Amino acid sequence: MPQELLSVRIDKWLWAVRVFKTRNQAGEACRGGKVKINNLAVKPSREIKIDDIINIQLGQLTKTIQVTGLIRNRVSAKLATEHVIDLTPEEEYSRLKMTKKANYEKRDKGEGRPTKKQRRQIVNLKRYKL
Repeated sequence: MPQELLSVRIDKWLWAVRVFKTRNQAGEACRGGKVKINNLAVKPSREIKIDDIINIQLGQLTKTIQVTGLIRNRVSAKLATEHVIDLTPEEEYSRLKMTKKANYEKRDKGEGRPTKKQRRQIVNLKRYKL
């Protein structure tokens, strides 16, 4: 019978539940202060337990997740969702969507490069976000 896990390193767990693509990225995020438990930055070797709430800064998104299961090895995305609950407010996702739209200008195919005047307008729009 498999032994129950009592705690797992946070970098390994974040990698296993597919928050980060590599364990190295998870460790770098921890060392960079982007991963917090109870609003305290944690080191990659920090042990986590079930029901811990973790805040992760992923670019402009601040993701909040709760640990519901401990695993050491990477599993499929379908199985990974059984070990984590996403507590991130919907406003965070909508804010992220809005910033992506605001920083993207669409040019029709065949329209070519922007003229100097158009480029200045694009720069001004990006500088003064609505």
